[in-house]
Amino acid sequence: MITGKYPSLRLRRSRKNDWSRRLVQENNLSPNDFILPIFLIDGKNKKQLIKSMPGVFRYTLDKLSPIVEKAIKNRLPMIALFPYTEKKKKNIIGSEALNEDNLVCRAIQLIKKRYKNQIGIMCDVALDPYTSHGHDGLLKSKYVLNDETVQILIRQSILQAEMGCDVLAPSDMMDGRVGLIRKSLDKNGYKMTQILSYAVKYASSFYGPFRDAVGSKGLLKSDKKNYQMDFKNSTEAFREVALDIKEGADMVMVKPGLPYLDIIKLVKENFKIPVIAYQVSGEYSLLSNGINNGLVNKDIILESLIALKRSGANAIVSYYADRLDKILE
Repeated sequence: MITGKYPSLRLRRSRKNDWSRRLVQENNLSPNDFILPIFLIDGKNKKQLIKSMPGVFRYTLDKLSPIVEKAIKNRLPMIALFPYTEKKKKNIIGSEALNEDNLVCRAIQLIKKRYKNQIGIMCDVALDPYTSHGHDGLLKSKYVLNDETVQILIRQSILQAEMGCDVLAPSDMMDGRVGLIRKSLDKNGYKMTQILSYAVKYASSFYGPFRDAVGSKGLLKSDKKNYQMDFKNSTEAFREVALDIKEGADMVMVKPGLPYLDIIKLVKENFKIPVIAYQVSGEYSLLSNGINNGLVNKDIILESLIALKRSGANAIVSYYADRLDKILE
């Protein structure tokens, strides 16, 4: 039995009704908060299921329009393009990345010609989809070379900008690449092309399904710990972000997402720069089991996405971005 005067403040009062819960809500999601990754594959008339990612497919270019049109209809601000590169086109230096007729270049041109600027295009700047060893750069004695790799990334960036890419996203984690890419873009007349730097990319075990999706699974020689961040570190992220901002990054990425909510929050609060969170393939696969086209429990998915937003993410790269009509309804 309760005795004495009960506290006058009851926080549950604002939780009683749906309208009052909505009234005091601190965070919410809309399509503006999402970037949709799209996997590309060579050939014609193919929509190829990625077995390790329920509900996610690779598309040939002739199958791309309905995906882009749905993204535009749903008011997504941007899509991100990732290629599945055939083994015969891979080599130790990833030269297919510089082929102006590669999958990504052709996709950019197709989308820009057909849809103009109705939706933004983000392109991955890295060599791992194109190298026979699965690394993000040139490899020597199991060590990824920094400066030599950056020179190729500059050329890849200029090529993608020439094709019409709006946002270049260096995901390689080479030192100094943002500044050199920025200078090269400006010099070549692409001052308005944005850079979204994967400033904080951890050497994570959550990337496995993505490597399957782009065809680098099983090719990786050794690991990526000599250039991606150690997941035991947090303050190191400040140094990475500070350097990339100084070099000209317009936005920064934290990857993975859910296991690094503390990092997203710290970066956002300390740098006041747009922060993009990547809900990576491993996170997606853990939340999905193939039932209902990979949409297992929309409440669980929504909770995971709100967590990223609540931590400070301006936007989220998520494989659920094509099913927001079901998740956010």
